[in-house]
This record gives sequence, C-alpha cells and structure tokens, in this order.
Amino acid sequence: MVLVISSCKTEKPIVNNEEKPVLISDEFSFTEGPAADAAGNVFFTDQPNNRILKWDAQTNEISVYMENAGRANGMYFDSQGSLLAAADENSELWKIDDDKNHQTLVKDYEGKRLNGPNDIWVDGNGGIYFTDPYYQRDYWERKEPEITEQRVYYLSPYKKLSVAAEGLVQPNGIIGSSKDRKLYIADIGDSKTYSYDIAEDGTLRNKKLFTEMGSDGMTIDENGNVYLTGKGLTVFNPKGEKVKHIPIERDWTANVTFGGKDRNKLFITASNSVFVLDMKVKGMK
Repeated sequence: MVLVISSCKTEKPIVNNEEKPVLISDEFSFTEGPAADAAGNVFFTDQPNNRILKWDAQTNEISVYMENAGRANGMYFDSQGSLLAAADENSELWKIDDDKNHQTLVKDYEGKRLNGPNDIWVDGNGGIYFTDPYYQRDYWERKEPEITEQRVYYLSPYKKLSVAAEGLVQPNGIIGSSKDRKLYIADIGDSKTYSYDIAEDGTLRNKKLFTEMGSDGMTIDENGNVYLTGKGLTVFNPKGEKVKHIPIERDWTANVTFGGKDRNKLFITASNSVFVLDMKVKGMK
C-alpha cells in the first residue's frame, strides 16, 4: 500500500492578523490620490479644499505641499520624479515639478474637453494611462460632457494621446504591472474590474473580466495581488480570487498605495481621514 500525501499551495499572508489600520489624521474634507515618491513619502489630495498634502515617511507627520492644486484627484509619480495629477478643475492632466509649477500635459481630445481625468498609472516606458469618467462637479460651469464616452486614454512617451480602452460605463481606478505587462481598470459604474495585456506600443489587448467588483482607487503588491477600494479594502490574487478584506472604519475608502521607506506600508485615504497599515508584502515597483 502506498500512501500519497497531497499538498495544496496556500496564499502567503499579506498582513499580520493582529495589525490594524492606524489613523494618522481625520482633519480633512475628502482624501484621495495617494502617490509615493522614491523615498516613500506619500502625497495625497484633500480634493474639496483644492490642496495636496505630504505624509513624511520618516516622521509620520503631514504637511501642506501645494495649494491651488487644480482640484487634483488621482496622482502618480513618473520615472523622473515629477508628480502627475488628474487636475479635475479644468479636466486636465498636470505635471508638477519640485517648485510646484505645473505643466498641462493634456486638456482635450480631438478638440473636445475631457470629462474629468480621475486616476493615473505610468508604464515602464513613461507612457501615462488615465481614466476619464464624468462626475458633475459643483465648481464647473458646464452641465454636460463634450465627450459622451467615458474612456481610458494613453499618453505615449512621445506625447501622442490615444484611446486605450472604451466600452466602459464609468472607469475609475487604474493600476498596472510593467513586469507582467498587465493593466487593471475598474469600471465602478458597472461594478466590474477588467484586466488587459499591454502591448509594446502601449495598446491594450485581451480584455478579461478580473472580478465582479468595481473600485475607486487601486494598488498592486509585489506578488501581483490587486487591492480594490470602496467598503474598506478587498484584495484579489492575480487569478481574480478574493484573498483578504481589510475593514476601514469610514463610510468610503477612496484610494490606496504602498509607501514608506521599504514600500511595506499601506497608505489609505478614506472619507475625511488617512490611515497607515504595516504589511508583510511590499508594493510592486
């Protein structure tokens, strides 16, 4: 008689069960857009108050980085260390330098004003993907969009703007992996998240349903696990299987990124607050 012992592969824990999100501050109106620089400091927006703030990874302190920030929403750092911002006030994509001067990278598509750039991801070649849903703002004079389609656009390293993905109800969160050549787009208006293969020229192929859950902001860790936001954080492995839910004691969790010196701290923006959670995994570079 031969005894065969089978083993199954289990998911490695991404966070100690004892660890809970730690509130850093709740002195804001609505927080969004966390983006980590090369040192692990996290910049985020207080969107209704039109400002960008900075969380110092060394001191754990928060300071105002920039006022009159174009009603910045989602943000991301490019490979040169410039801060990219989805500047919602005039539906633009901004590039902000160290002196807080901004350059408008995109303001329209084929002469029509964008709906409202919302979230950003930069690929390994320096190309920029951004979502462009329409959310009517009380600070806009316009009452309807010039572009009826809510799409995802791609600004190539050569500054050519093209439609990357369409056929979506209301795309919002976006995150990718240059290593795996994958892009994830959350269609929050249809409660779905899709994965795409990224071609060499930045075009997207092989659209697949990743999970039947939408998301506001998103991030990804070194193992390819994808973190969706909304009612807390929900984590899915690369196969689209749910592996973890992290409750956040706020009505809405808007966005998330990995920060800290070692990229192992999850920085979470939720309603009027920001939280930090120590992780057993690091963010994907």
